[in-house]
Amino acid sequence: MYKQQIWDQVRAQAVVTPAIYGAVDFDAVPERFAGAAGDPNELRTVGEAERAQLLADERLMTLIRAYTFMGDRVVDPYAALMPEYGFKRLIEMLDQACRHGIDSVAGAPPELRGFIAAMETVPDWLDMAMVEEGARVERAAMAIMSPIAIRAAFIATFMNRYAALPMALTGTLSNESAARRVKETATFFATSVLPGALARGGEGFRAAAMVRLMHSMVRFNAMRKGRWDVSVYGIPIPQVDQMPAGLIGVTMMAADVMRQGRSEFTAQERARVELSRYRCYLLGLPEALLATTPKEIVTLMAASLATLRSGFDDETCGNLLRATLGAYLPPDKSLPSRLFDRVEKGFSKVFFVKNYAGGDKAKAASMGVVPDALDKLCYGIAAAVAGSRMLAYKLAMNIPMLSAAVDRRLVAIIERQLAAWGHAHFATDAAAYRPSASSAPH
Repeated sequence: MYKQQIWDQVRAQAVVTPAIYGAVDFDAVPERFAGAAGDPNELRTVGEAERAQLLADERLMTLIRAYTFMGDRVVDPYAALMPEYGFKRLIEMLDQACRHGIDSVAGAPPELRGFIAAMETVPDWLDMAMVEEGARVERAAMAIMSPIAIRAAFIATFMNRYAALPMALTGTLSNESAARRVKETATFFATSVLPGALARGGEGFRAAAMVRLMHSMVRFNAMRKGRWDVSVYGIPIPQVDQMPAGLIGVTMMAADVMRQGRSEFTAQERARVELSRYRCYLLGLPEALLATTPKEIVTLMAASLATLRSGFDDETCGNLLRATLGAYLPPDKSLPSRLFDRVEKGFSKVFFVKNYAGGDKAKAASMGVVPDALDKLCYGIAAAVAGSRMLAYKLAMNIPMLSAAVDRRLVAIIERQLAAWGHAHFATDAAAYRPSASSAPH
């Protein structure tokens, strides 16, 4: 029954949004899905025996394979109105509906009404007070670590060619466009931890809606005019590919909890989980992918990585990597900004080698990343300064007489950083898409 229900939802996409899914063979297994023993995959933390246990879990594999074919059933129909309205008008109507309510949009199409209604639907499990506490707990890390780590974190999203191709197609291969995407990603996550941001009417709520529409527009554009090979890549930006961006932080926390021999989260850890779950809910992730216990969270992420076929190619991943590492992120070319850019780039290069190349310098070099002595010095300085600031804020947040003032300070830091990053457009224009040989059938 479970298998039937989930696949009925997947196949219904072809009926609801035929412009995107009408020609998709949902019974075929795309090349990207590594479902057999010995298949090269992205799960690097366990051996083949542990991976075999994941592959043998029929319910888990049904979930992962189905959501490899699942886009956004709510927003895709709205994005498919682009030929009629144009992408700019769709963005304008959504922005107005988020800011002033759906009834303020004259002639709002039913697809937009369904989109807003779905986002306004409060899930039964939501405890908004806990979400706000999770945001409060995460503000220090966002204020202090985000400016130096956002580039490095963004790189993780295109280390696999099957998951990275949508980014390449949308033209994120120049330093300028890569800088814009990094800032948009940083803007969304930073906005989401501000007080009240994820409540209806909050800026985080609106940003989540904009991100969802951008993803659906990418699907619509990529699936038209032969830009996409479903037999190789599945569908563009499936739900399983959105899990890492939204849940990697709590997954790492859950893994640490399990290493400590615990099976439950503390109150603060639980609040962080609820923040991530609701943020992902607003982004369209189904509840089935939003686990609550440490073991469930780690297992779901492991299953998604265990079934994603390994693949780093220079044309897609390498070009994205180099464009992102070369992007200039500060708002101006003043001396302090240029110094920060140098330190942050050095941090990102060394972070890449340690975390994405497993410390293998030769592997990193083959991808075009070769940190020099200055990069290593920058990494050490940035890590030491950020670490000491984090410790100081953590200690101060636990002192009742200081915690409120410290929190206000962190909010102010985040707001200044958002201003420096500039306005996020969360838009994708098909006219800017680049043809990619990687997207051609083969």
